[in-house]
Amino acid sequence: MSPDQLAERLAQRFPDLHVARGEVTVTIDRGSLLETLRYLRDEPDLAFDFLSDLSCTDWPGREPRIWMAYHLASLLDHRHRLRVKAGLPEGDLRIATAAQVHPSANWHEREVYDFFGVIFDGHPDLRRIELPEEWVGHPLRKDEPLGGVATQYKGAYVPPPDQREL
Repeated sequence: MSPDQLAERLAQRFPDLHVARGEVTVTIDRGSLLETLRYLRDEPDLAFDFLSDLSCTDWPGREPRIWMAYHLASLLDHRHRLRVKAGLPEGDLRIATAAQVHPSANWHEREVYDFFGVIFDGHPDLRRIELPEEWVGHPLRKDEPLGGVATQYKGAYVPPPDQREL
């Protein structure tokens, strides 16, 4: 199924859909995530049986601020791909875990929790995966300081990126 055919097939159920550069993206309300993932997995002519990636982006000053992106593939049957996006408002960074539909979401969700602070309701083991448990903050949010290490370089001092004067 081509991206245009896939978009045509999904347009009735997902009105917020667009195709760009041969990629189909549907945007949903976060409350319908599990229902959407199950539908896309179980519908025979779609059969999105693999969650290849789950990612997050931060857009400070916009609402919703945090966007979750679920990259699905139909590996066994149809060989097509789809991106499902859901926005999270700044004051309520919670969404249901996708691990009950796609077990591969487990580690991806832990990474997003670690770096962005998104809470995945119902996750079987939601704890930091990269940073130490005592770490304060979420380093991939745009409002986190850049940090860095002051460096002595051939007689010159280079301060960390977030302390440099322009």
